[in-house]
Amino acid sequence: MTRKDEAGFLAGGPALKDRAASDLTIDQGLPRLLYELAVRLPAQPDIQALCVWLYEPVGKATRLHLLMTDLPVKFGNGLGFPVEDSIAAWVWQKQQPIVINTEAETRFPGFARDLLEAGIKSFCGVPLIIANRRIGVLGLASAKPDAFRQFKLQFMQRSPDTANVADNLSDVESLPGHDCERENEPFYAQEQVRPEDKFEDIIGRSASLRAVFGQIKIVAPTNSTVLILGETGTGKELIARAIHNRSSRRSRAFVRVNCAAIPSGLLESELFGHERGAFTGAIARKIGRFELANGGTLFLDEIGDIPFDLQPKLLRVLQEQEFERLGSTQTTRVDVRIVAATSRDLPRMVAEREFRSDLYYRLNVFPLRLPALRERSEDIALLVRHFVDLNAKRMNKQVEHVPKEAMEVLLTYPWPGNVRELQNFIERAVILSPGKVLRPPLSELKQAVDGLDASSQTTAPKAVSLKDAERDHIVQALADTNWVIGGPKGAAARLGLQRTTLISKMQRLGISRAQA
Repeated sequence: MTRKDEAGFLAGGPALKDRAASDLTIDQGLPRLLYELAVRLPAQPDIQALCVWLYEPVGKATRLHLLMTDLPVKFGNGLGFPVEDSIAAWVWQKQQPIVINTEAETRFPGFARDLLEAGIKSFCGVPLIIANRRIGVLGLASAKPDAFRQFKLQFMQRSPDTANVADNLSDVESLPGHDCERENEPFYAQEQVRPEDKFEDIIGRSASLRAVFGQIKIVAPTNSTVLILGETGTGKELIARAIHNRSSRRSRAFVRVNCAAIPSGLLESELFGHERGAFTGAIARKIGRFELANGGTLFLDEIGDIPFDLQPKLLRVLQEQEFERLGSTQTTRVDVRIVAATSRDLPRMVAEREFRSDLYYRLNVFPLRLPALRERSEDIALLVRHFVDLNAKRMNKQVEHVPKEAMEVLLTYPWPGNVRELQNFIERAVILSPGKVLRPPLSELKQAVDGLDASSQTTAPKAVSLKDAERDHIVQALADTNWVIGGPKGAAARLGLQRTTLISKMQRLGISRAQA
């Protein structure tokens, strides 16, 4: 800005002069303040435009004034934007800086499009404050997409000696309309999802989740089998996809099979395929999931629910990478990486002979345990903000604020369904929210907590000795057969015992029809 420009600016540009009396009471020191603000900013050679929006209560709009005039004509002095729909209003209401890339911006498409047509690739808006009172928004524009990446986004504050300027601006301290709701109700501090908070499609910044991210980075480049362990709803499929996307197989297929969702009689055909005529209804050859995933990754979800009689064949594929389709004698070789997941306790199932130990050891090459949501509560606020924005955009709504009371309930609820439960709850909350404030049905969570407390306090049934249990079982069988011991329909046959063995047990346990 030249001295001539400074003189003209300090004298008060036409736009400022014309509106000073009718729209906004501005002290004569404000132009000096704005000029000093412009020249005292850190040197930014990439900045092509510098402007300021001042809120005008009479017109209920933020009005633009240019300090550097390298913007298109449509952004001339005095241009006003409605309070309800502008980037300046967003910065004013939230009192937070914002940086947008005009080529990718979706929140303010019209504003970004106009800037892009003028060659502006990035824009930065910063709250403008004088003596602890907000008076407007400072805007910086650049032709470079990343011009503000290293720019320190700080509130531009005038020193206290200009408090007399702010004293005359008391009528710009609050916005009209629904913002009165904000003044009467405390809101939780906004949690913004930063780029470093996202790993593939997974969101979180807790230490436990970052440890999982570190393990993914280690194992993903290999071809080793990965076993993902965690409660239902913790995001096991997202982890499996992240492993695939970071592996050398990322350009090949990622095939998912839910072992619990497919009937046991059809699961073998689903995994390995079948030939025509292999069984009733097999009218054509079918390619199984292993063949579909050849060269890529096969995700076996809920591996703990796979039938016991199918486990040996699965073990062979994992070890030898070969199998036969149902109804075929020809061996098919594949190159498939296995990522399995389960919410069940596989070591306990092995101990109870519900899951083959050799298959478990073959799957447990690189176990990954996912923390439950209650174990990383510091991520809840971040996930709430993400799901609110996601659902609001999909439903064409503007839900910007979460009441502090609601967030406190969300942070303390145990979330037995983990992230899936939280996601569905927030979607329901966005549906029920008519305005810009999230109105979640907190009563549902409170009822659920009461139900969990009641179930945990329920008295456990009294332990019964093995002798008493055997006696009760025999008496029940005798009662069901009208005390007929022998014969094909007698109690002995029902219990799977010899007639003489049952009589011996009855004598030992003191069972007689008279005593029953």
